[in-house]
Parts: sequence; C-alpha cells; structure tokens
Amino acid sequence: MKTPVSAMAVWMIALSACSEQADARSSPPAQAQAVQTGQRGEGAPYEMLGTQVWDVPDPVSGRQYQVFVHLPPSYDQEPGRRYPVLYVTDADYAFPVIRQIARRVNLDGPVIEEFILVGLSYAAGDSGTVSRNRDYTPTANGPRRASSTVHGQGPAYQAYLKTQVLPFVEDRFRADPSRRILLGHSYGGLLGAQILFTDPTLFHSYVLGSPSFWFDRRHIMTMEAAYARGHDDLPADVFMYIGAHEVPGPGPRNTSGPDMVADVQAMEQALKSHGYPGLIVRSTVLPDEDHLTVAPVGFTRALLEILPAKH
Repeated sequence: MKTPVSAMAVWMIALSACSEQADARSSPPAQAQAVQTGQRGEGAPYEMLGTQVWDVPDPVSGRQYQVFVHLPPSYDQEPGRRYPVLYVTDADYAFPVIRQIARRVNLDGPVIEEFILVGLSYAAGDSGTVSRNRDYTPTANGPRRASSTVHGQGPAYQAYLKTQVLPFVEDRFRADPSRRILLGHSYGGLLGAQILFTDPTLFHSYVLGSPSFWFDRRHIMTMEAAYARGHDDLPADVFMYIGAHEVPGPGPRNTSGPDMVADVQAMEQALKSHGYPGLIVRSTVLPDEDHLTVAPVGFTRALLEILPAKH
C-alpha cells in the first residue's frame, strides 16, 4: 500500500524546521508554500508529502510491518545514480525528524551526502513499547519493570530485516547495497549492536545512539567478547552518541539506573583493543543532553559523521 506518512509524532526540531520562516533566497513566501505543499484543510491530518509507506509483512511471525521511505531531492533527476540507504528504527518519531534534519543542514549547500531514508515501523496493532521490547532485544531477560511484555526476539527481527526489508528496498529503489546504514536509538542501538556482533556485513555503517548496553546485565558485552574470540576483523563503520546526563545522579535529567556513558566508553575501548583492521569506531558525549533530548542532536551528528558530503 502506498500512502503519505502522517507526522503525528514529530519532535520539536522537526516542527520548527517545518514552520520556521525560511531565508527568502531559498524559499518562497509562506502563502506560496502552503499552495505548493498541497496540504488538505478542514481539520485533515498534516501529511509529509514526498514520502511513501509500504507494507512489508514478516511471513515467519505473521506480523504486519510497514516501511516509510523518503527519496533524496536528486533521485528523479539522476536516474543512473545509486544512493546510500539509512535505515532507522522507531520510525514513528525518528523518520520525520531525520528527514527534516537532512533537508535543513543542506539548505546552503551540500553538507551531508544525499541518501534514501527508510523508517522501520512498529508491528501493526502493537504499541511502540510492546513492539520494541520484543523486536529490539537479544534475550528474554527484560527488566523487571517491563516483565509483562515479551523480550528477546531481536534475532528473529534481524532475520526479517535481512530476508524481507533489505531485498524489498533494493529491488524497488536505486539503493547501493554496499552502503547500508543502520541507525538505532536506545533499544534500537542495542539491536544495532546485536547485528554488528552476529552479522556485521549486513550493514556498512552502524549508528548506536544512547544504546541500552545495560540490558540483561550487559549481555551485549558478552556478545562482543564472543565475536572477538572467533574473528580477526570487524568490517564496519561505527558511531556512538550518548547524552552527558545519561549517568546516575540526583538531577532530574539524570538516570536512576546504570551509567550509560560509561557503558559506551567501555564498548569503544573493547572494540579498539582488538585492533580490527576493518573497523572504524568513535563515540561522542553530547553535553547538556539526556536520554530523550539527545536524539535530534545525535541524529545530526551521526549524519555528519557517517554521510559527509563529497566535495
């Protein structure tokens, strides 16, 4: 099915990017913009024109998923060109935010390379919490506070991405299979690390944003160590971001649980210690950001790191 995607969960940065008065050199007046975008009125939902939604079900689990797609501005003008593809988890919020960031940073010229954006939705009929608890985690040992929901089907979801989503996108769009990028935040970052240590060449680049490495007593570190024992190389480009407030402390923005900043730093140190020739890994701690506010800033930094414009 092909429909415009609704921007129900767009974060503040995306809203401001849409509504901010643009420079007269690059944008028409607001009234002209309203005509050009063709938004429906009379209380109809706001639509992100230029986007696509496709049904891509999982034949193994029987669950219904969708992928959201946004094509780069030059896609129709350069029919012989193939593009890197950025796959992002938690598409309900991340897809519209990243779409707007990509448009915004290139307003005065190319800063990041053009790419196809693919949002990975939650399963139909599931809340985001239920879907991500199940699909983005590597073991069934979820936190006690979330014991009422299923965890640990990350490997099955990984198989769905490999056998259904990637072939669908690469058959339908001019995607460059050698330049797949996976971006995940929180549990999405945990999923990215799971794939990194079990099938690293599935993606070329991995953005692990505020990753939940604490899950199941830091089980992901066990996976990292197991991979290292059996391999001499890890061919991947890895970028991790974390907010400075993602540490235990008395402040209202600090966590009440594990030190996620230390976890990211420990992961980076572990990866570098093996001397993998094909691995690029780096991380950044973003000041004055917490687990929720860090995402738009982290997305921006990730695009600049992973997809810098070619000059």
